[in-house]
Amino acid sequence: EVQLVESGGGLVQAGGSLRLSCAASGFTFDDYAIGWFRQAPGKEREGVSCISSSDGTTYYADSVKGRFTISSDNAKNTVYLQMNSLKPEDTAVYYCAAALLAINSAYYCSGYVRGDYWGQGTQVTVSS
Repeated sequence: EVQLVESGGGLVQAGGSLRLSCAASGFTFDDYAIGWFRQAPGKEREGVSCISSSDGTTYYADSVKGRFTISSDNAKNTVYLQMNSLKPEDTAVYYCAAALLAINSAYYCSGYVRGDYWGQGTQVTVSS
């Protein structure tokens, strides 16, 4: 059974940093796309950052470029999202998701893929 467990969310002041972790189990890090999505109240879900193992690409939404960094530790089956220079508009529930497919990171972050796996989410709140 595929499981994704997020951790690392919390409350931080604007300008601060947080690191989210996503521990994956039930599959090996072979052909996959994995990433972080977020959803704020009243807004649509947004693909924040994704990694593809098949083509080695990473994707970042324009709103987080230069501030967020995605990385993976295949030995630990864990993906991280380092979030720096946080802004109040980054406040949302952040979800880790994975698709066991050889797809491009930008396509996976577009949200069009179905049949993938999702974690339970972790709240990130940035105060002004």
